[in-house]
Amino acid sequence: MSARLALVLALLGGLFAGCSRSKPVPPGATPPDAGSQVPAVGVPGCTLYGEPRQTGTVPDVLPELSGLAASQRHPGAFWAHNDSGNAFEAFAIDEKGAVRAKLTLTGADPRDVEDVAVGPCVPGDSRSCVFLADIGDNFERRDVLRIYRFAEPEALADATVPVEVLSFSYPDGSHDAESLILDARSGRLAVITKTRSSLGDVFALDGARPGATVTATKLGSLEVPEGLDVATTAASLHPSGQRLLLRTYSRVWEVRQPDAARLEDLLKGQVVEVPGASQAQAEAITFLQDGNGYLLGTEFTNQPLWLTGCR
Repeated sequence: MSARLALVLALLGGLFAGCSRSKPVPPGATPPDAGSQVPAVGVPGCTLYGEPRQTGTVPDVLPELSGLAASQRHPGAFWAHNDSGNAFEAFAIDEKGAVRAKLTLTGADPRDVEDVAVGPCVPGDSRSCVFLADIGDNFERRDVLRIYRFAEPEALADATVPVEVLSFSYPDGSHDAESLILDARSGRLAVITKTRSSLGDVFALDGARPGATVTATKLGSLEVPEGLDVATTAASLHPSGQRLLLRTYSRVWEVRQPDAARLEDLLKGQVVEVPGASQAQAEAITFLQDGNGYLLGTEFTNQPLWLTGCR
């Protein structure tokens, strides 16, 4: 969502105030620091996170940075993109915000690209692909949404790249959404909606393929204590599939479920707050390639990029 539109909707929101359910854990009144977290037990990755540290800033080419995803092919690189109203491009950047490649994308005319994920091109494929989610729908009027797929390049260099289009619709009417996740174990894609009543509903895009429009399957909802936080703006699934990061405008949440074999299992997990950082328009998050920490991004150039590692 563009910064201006987000502000308008936030002001309006202030004026007018049978699936798996997550189990919320009430956090403190302020975002947790490294000393007040709920330890992660029985799941891969950090047991406790450290304090976020600024590693760089959002580069000028990403004035409306709306998604980040760690490359699976190029260590230290993150795929990033702009929000609606910008050229159809993807950028590889590092944690400092240095641009390592710009890809000019062809083969589609996006409306509102809101998130990015990286993982198997198709279930069972050893190749990795970048998936861009054209899922923004602020006024909930779109009947068909689209995911754009292209293979991660062998080398990071400027190039023109065609995309494949994977189309889907929701089974229960239109939804706004800003979050895409991909299960690295199965290649399964899912979208998390953006609502004012919870952290969102999770819809799997099973069977998504070029040339077809599939109907998404609702897997469940993600909740925190009533009134505490809503409106998920970005998400990232841990390589193990046992942890899920959720970004909102003011906080970072993590869903944890030991031995979760499927997304349905993960949605039954514990929801805890983890360290975040103040950002003007918080709309991007990704686990690091090895799953031991995460990177936070935001709209507006020259704003901080924050990296949170293990304590």
